[in-house]
Amino acid sequence: MGPKKTKKSGGTKKGRKAEKLRLQQEEEERKRQEEEEAQLQAQEEAARLEKERMLRERMAQLEAKDQERRESELAELSSLEHKFLSAEQWKAESRANAKWEHYLCCDGSPDPAVVQEVNTFISLWCDDPNKDIQLVMEKGEEVLNLIEKLQFLLLDTPPSEMSEKAALQYQECILGLQILLHQKYNGATEELLQNADMYKDSASGNMQAVIKDRNVTFCLWANLTKHMRTKTQMFCGAQHGFELPRSLAGDSVAVRILHTHYDHLSPLWLWCHSLPEPQSSENKDLTQLANDKVEESEEEEKKAREEPSMAAEEGECSEGRKSVLSFEENSTAEIKESEEETEKKSEALGMPSEVQDPPMLEERKEEEMVTADEICIVDLQQFFPVGGVYHIDALQLPPQVIKVKGWTMVKVLDDGLEAYPYPPGEAEDATPPPIQITLKLPDHVVYFVDPVVARWDPVGQQWRTDGIRNVVYERQKKRITFQLGTFSAVTLLQDAHLNMPYQAWELRPTGVDEALLAVTTGFATIQIQMKDNQCMLSSVVMEEEDLLSHITGKWLSPVVLRAVLKKAGVNIFPGEVSHSYVSVNKKVSEHLNPDSAQAWSLYLFNGQRAQKLKITESSEAFSEELEDESEFHSTLYHMLKDFASKEAMEKVERGSFLFIDVVYQLLLATRVLTYS
Repeated sequence: MGPKKTKKSGGTKKGRKAEKLRLQQEEEERKRQEEEEAQLQAQEEAARLEKERMLRERMAQLEAKDQERRESELAELSSLEHKFLSAEQWKAESRANAKWEHYLCCDGSPDPAVVQEVNTFISLWCDDPNKDIQLVMEKGEEVLNLIEKLQFLLLDTPPSEMSEKAALQYQECILGLQILLHQKYNGATEELLQNADMYKDSASGNMQAVIKDRNVTFCLWANLTKHMRTKTQMFCGAQHGFELPRSLAGDSVAVRILHTHYDHLSPLWLWCHSLPEPQSSENKDLTQLANDKVEESEEEEKKAREEPSMAAEEGECSEGRKSVLSFEENSTAEIKESEEETEKKSEALGMPSEVQDPPMLEERKEEEMVTADEICIVDLQQFFPVGGVYHIDALQLPPQVIKVKGWTMVKVLDDGLEAYPYPPGEAEDATPPPIQITLKLPDHVVYFVDPVVARWDPVGQQWRTDGIRNVVYERQKKRITFQLGTFSAVTLLQDAHLNMPYQAWELRPTGVDEALLAVTTGFATIQIQMKDNQCMLSSVVMEEEDLLSHITGKWLSPVVLRAVLKKAGVNIFPGEVSHSYVSVNKKVSEHLNPDSAQAWSLYLFNGQRAQKLKITESSEAFSEELEDESEFHSTLYHMLKDFASKEAMEKVERGSFLFIDVVYQLLLATRVLTYS
């Protein structure tokens, strides 16, 4: 018999049964968990749906309630807007009173609102042959005041009181005054250079003169000895200077640095380049106006040559393109020259002009050329000039005055003051040496960052940054040095949005119909006091240093204060396209008393509906969730009214219409609700 078999089958069956039971239990546990999770999800989904249903019902109720009271709120808002109508009526009466007071004054100055008087003023000064520099500067101040009045008239007069034709006439008057003023400066420069010996420097033997007032600074140097002992010429009275190339050391050349503390060039770009498309008939007329003025000037020059007997009287008013940097130089001849240069470049590339239009390859090349050229063109919606314009000219030294036995004789040139050609007409591959310029920046303006130097292109009517190199800015000395490829007008630019977005802003009361607007930027804190119908710059503080003390403490209209601040380099006034350069937010809070403020709240207004948000300024993410126990309103005013105190609303209703209007103008100009 064989060995006895062991019993293994029973143990194996028990193990299998236990494993099967364990798996069955795990499956039942898994199903139970899934059922619980499904039940929980169903409960959560039901709760979510219920919450959404309740939210929809609440929103529907709020929207229905908003619709029910919309008419009443709009009617209430209309009654509040009557304050603005009262303000407009008051301003209209003020304009009428100002006109009547000017009529009663009888001081001989033209009424800026009467175009005929302004044109008569222009004609009379044009016919005045006196070129004395002091008289020209005194008259120039009168002209600048007249230009400011005309500009204020355009800004302050509502469209309902001024037709497009009248606005165009005022613009024409402004342009005519600007051109005439620059021509008079040229005439005065010519007379100064004719009497260069009167301003001869004892050390160098050359002419050096600095004549200035609060509007302009004349710096004139003439090479009388035909020898420059020092390479750099500095005007001690103005701290401007230049360094001429050696090639001009023996020539009859004069250099003028004419610093106008105002800017009459940039508006030409705004008229010619920043117009909406398609252009309105008014804008087209205004664009053409600048070019027409040049043609008129050239026609007068021809007449003066044909009538020698009248040349002496009309010479200074008939300076054409040959006169030094006549205020407008965008003549047809220059445009033709530009077209001829383009044709020459095409010929140099070996491409006949008739072959250059059709293909896509040429379109791509043209697009690349335009893009490269546009890099150097200054966009005056992104940048703005600060500190005025420096007209840097090389001039032909005119014949000198000769005095014999009590007689004063001088040779009169038909062409008037002429520019000295530089760079000279040399071989195209030769690069003439640059002109080094040193400018002392004015003390009455602020440069928050290093300024950008730009030169004026008279053909394109625009500022450009090419042709300028080796710029050195000395912040502590407020001095800038650079090199120019040719003589031209230059300006110093600042980014128009460097103060935006604002870091903080606050509007708080300081008394009855008085308030203080404080705007804090990344560079300074600007405080503006408001009272009645005027406002005043209280301070501009930068790193615990008060700036612009010469304009603080002066009560001005909001329009004038805006212009004064921007001219001084402090721009807190967004333009129409500033949203393309700056990110924006919106914030509001009640200030009932000068020294107290409630907690900040966030509101959202989309143009149709205002609501209070549940989020705070410290919230990590933005949400449009409605604040608990709050409602919708058709205006932000009524939204704030829900949470404002009764006393605060009574103060708003009792506020003077003039004070409300000036606050409105400043808030509209700064747009603190958006650009902070």
